[in-house]
Amino acid sequence: MKNLEINYKIENVVNKVILAKNIENLLLKDLISLKSDKKILFIYDENINNRFIKNVIDNIKLSGGNILIQKVKGTKKNKSLKNLLHLFNLLLKNNFSKKSVIISCGGGVIGDLCGLLSSLYLRGTIYFHIPSTMTAVVDSCLGGKTGINYKDVINSLGNYHHPNRVYISEQILKNLPEREYLSGISEILKCGLIGNKKILSILKLKKNLILNRDFSILSNLILQTLKTKISFFLNDVKEDNKRLNLNFGHTFAHAIEMATDKIVKKDYFRHGEAVGIGILCEIILSNKNKDKDKVQLYKLASEILKSYHLPIKIELPNKISRRKVQNAIYKNIFLDKKRVSSNPRYIFLKKIGNPQIKEIDDLNSINEIIYGFLN
Repeated sequence: MKNLEINYKIENVVNKVILAKNIENLLLKDLISLKSDKKILFIYDENINNRFIKNVIDNIKLSGGNILIQKVKGTKKNKSLKNLLHLFNLLLKNNFSKKSVIISCGGGVIGDLCGLLSSLYLRGTIYFHIPSTMTAVVDSCLGGKTGINYKDVINSLGNYHHPNRVYISEQILKNLPEREYLSGISEILKCGLIGNKKILSILKLKKNLILNRDFSILSNLILQTLKTKISFFLNDVKEDNKRLNLNFGHTFAHAIEMATDKIVKKDYFRHGEAVGIGILCEIILSNKNKDKDKVQLYKLASEILKSYHLPIKIELPNKISRRKVQNAIYKNIFLDKKRVSSNPRYIFLKKIGNPQIKEIDDLNSINEIIYGFLN
């Protein structure tokens, strides 16, 4: 199968996304042609297949670069100031320059951490990224958002820094654990609902091939999703307006993640799983006073989520207080970064392809919706 590419320009710099069966040789070619000082920091998630990582490292070494290797566990607790400063010290100790290269291989945690590192060190280094989770592949790998969690608030420290290259590997997609693979479907669904009906058609009509990870179908689905994302952020990188629509489902999703991480256990919900529930929450909020079973958009989204074995309710262990979780979710919604006044904002969606940014003016409805998904 022919390699697929997406090129997009930010501040006169052309950034490239490459989808391929074997990305290692492409990485090698790019490193050889790159005008760098040949110093490379390679940071990877220790959960990734060892053979794949070895192939990547071998190809980096073939480029003639001086390679420094760091292994990080891609869990939310490692998206921290402590880890960021540890990596900073490595760069300083080894005299990395602005022309040095940081290459990361991991999911959203590794990508956000390393993107922030690359953006801050000497105000910016060359940055390549290899996403290793489905959510990272279809969402966080491009758009330039970087960040770490601080004081238990997701992405409370961060900025924008776009990877020069993103390499999406069929090998990684084939080897993903089932739960990690499926959790990324919610971010694909999101792009279909806010801007690209073709994505919804692929999700419905090609379900079995997607579940079987057929790369010819999957790569087209990923391509459509990333192109949709680019259309929302290209002229609004810092989220002043249109890009905010890419947060559809996230006002509730981040609140659900933070609450369950703290009260139940870390990573109780994968990010994509929480996004799926958040999408349903925001559809209900957009259609207040209507029976949810009569809201066509809700039926469509919930049916797609169920068909990919994703949760459509906040199921909790019996020993966990639902009231406590509900109160925590409610409180966390007011920590959302989109908020510009006392009321939180969300993405209002009644019709496919027509998202709008709105404030939640009826605060009682927040609790009603959370209660409905907990019971």
